Amino acid sequence: MSTKQAENTVMKQYRCPDCGYIYAESAGAEHEGYRAGTLWKELPEDFPCPDCFITEKPDFVLLE
Repeated sequence: MSTKQAENTVMKQYRCPDCGYIYAESAGAEHEGYRAGTLWKELPEDFPCPDCFITEKPDFVLLE
């Protein structure tokens, strides 16, 4: 993602309803192979919670 694209994108956060893990687009999940700045829409639909491995992407809650 270019700097210009990052400036035009509001980074969001998503919470796992089971364990409370927060996926922050600005931080990514580097230990899972997703660099900082990876948008939620870029993650695969079967993205599991990196902490509990129970919850998948469709069940995460967008934090406002």
